Amino acid sequence: MRIFDPHIHMTSRTTDDYEAMYAAGVRALVEPAFWLGQPRTSPASFFDYFDSLLGWEPFRAAQHGIAHHCTIALNPKEANDPRCTPVLDALPRYLVKDSVVAVGEIGYDSMTPAEDTALAAQLQLASDHGLPALVHTPHRDKAAGLKRTLDVLRESDLPPDRVVLDHLNETTVGDATDSGCWLGFSIYPDTKMDPERMVRILRVHGTERVLVNSAADWGRSDPLKTLHVGEAMIAAGFSDDDVDQVLWRNPVAFYGQSGRLSLDIADPGALHEGNSILRGGE
Repeated sequence: MRIFDPHIHMTSRTTDDYEAMYAAGVRALVEPAFWLGQPRTSPASFFDYFDSLLGWEPFRAAQHGIAHHCTIALNPKEANDPRCTPVLDALPRYLVKDSVVAVGEIGYDSMTPAEDTALAAQLQLASDHGLPALVHTPHRDKAAGLKRTLDVLRESDLPPDRVVLDHLNETTVGDATDSGCWLGFSIYPDTKMDPERMVRILRVHGTERVLVNSAADWGRSDPLKTLHVGEAMIAAGFSDDDVDQVLWRNPVAFYGQSGRLSLDIADPGALHEGNSILRGGE
């Protein structure tokens, strides 16, 4: 099967992960800007990170035959730190880059007024730049968080069909479906969703507008969870076409709305900023 992981944080992963993902069928991915675990204390640290998502990670992915795109944003957690909020003013210079296919991750963490402001501002930036938005629904108080998210979305200029609501589960999928937004599900070893729960949701809600991702990062996560969902779908009686729709055609359709999605693997060249990425190679 061919796989497009629409939400994975390869900054946190190793070259072994890239190799395993390629062997599993992953040929494209989107890496959203997110919280790195260690809090950042100045806008400049964001800018170095954004530059790596635009340069170093696409170079690294191309070495392993995978097309890399990213989304750029001030993430919800760090939107609460006044030292970081000047990042909002600098986002336009990143949102015009060719490999940026959405604004994200944006949304809620603790549902604070500062997060309200950052979400509304970045939805407007998405509209202004003709980009879709990747919206992070909170891991706590999910139903209340989704309701608050949808309230802000309704007040924005961004149509719902240009928004994916991520980290959904059984308690939020109904309202998210009714909103007209795309539906994102993160599959984890212990938390969030697992392949069997994902299959049950697909049986009830179908395969339209559904994006399945690994959201793999520096925590306990697995970059092959997309493959495991495909395998669970086949075991449950879904067709190969159903699997292809969920794991490939849907993410292509959603991020294709940016007009910037390219699934061709360009020759990355021998070096990126003087680094050949060949340490440990034969």
